[in-house]
Amino acid sequence: MTSATETSQTRRAELSLREAIADGSLGAGERLSELTLTERFGVSRTPLRTALVRLASEGVIEAAPNGGYLVRAFSTEDLIDAIDLRGVLEGHAARRAAERGASPRDLGAIEALLVAIDDLLVAETLGEEAFAAYVDLNARFHAALIGLAGNPTLAREIERVQALPFAGPSAFVGVQARLPRARSILIEAQSHHRAVVEAIREREGGRADALMREHARLARRNLQAAITDRERLDGLPGVAFIRDAGKRRA
Repeated sequence: MTSATETSQTRRAELSLREAIADGSLGAGERLSELTLTERFGVSRTPLRTALVRLASEGVIEAAPNGGYLVRAFSTEDLIDAIDLRGVLEGHAARRAAERGASPRDLGAIEALLVAIDDLLVAETLGEEAFAAYVDLNARFHAALIGLAGNPTLAREIERVQALPFAGPSAFVGVQARLPRARSILIEAQSHHRAVVEAIREREGGRADALMREHARLARRNLQAAITDRERLDGLPGVAFIRDAGKRRA
């Protein structure tokens, strides 16, 4: 039986690995040494191995030819596919939520998140704190919407996809913050949020599905725009994953 201490160490090892890979301190193609990582993160080998297996199952790392694991490198196409898959899964979640019906209490909770986002976007210029608050509220909105579907299996699969670099719902806020039209991009995203909640309230499953797929395509457009401009990517968490970052595409 797994002890509470081992479970805690596994969680710590997993979070530490994700952070080290996302910030580039563990680069794409780098071999992951168990001995080095146990010393670096202050955990024992068993929970570290469990964490490695989890990250491998998500596709963040991959098995090395001679044993062990390597940090995986992604192409732009890989990331686009991950974003599109998130859109399909979140669209399905929105459809299920609309078809099963959401309680007034649940709709009220998600509406409160929308109001909080509206309050942020009132300002003509958004500062660093506003973008940080948006990331938190946006993540809570997406989690609440997925929760409305009432399907734990679907929620787990969406979580796995969101764990891939740049596939999460707030992955491009860092890029957006550097653009002249940053506020208008977030306003467009918020219009998607409000439209999908309305579709769920009206029990319009097909519309809710299509709206969430279109919402994911906004992230896809942001990726494609940013990938051609190295300045927008420099310093962005997760950029070390991308093999073709900064290369202009034909």
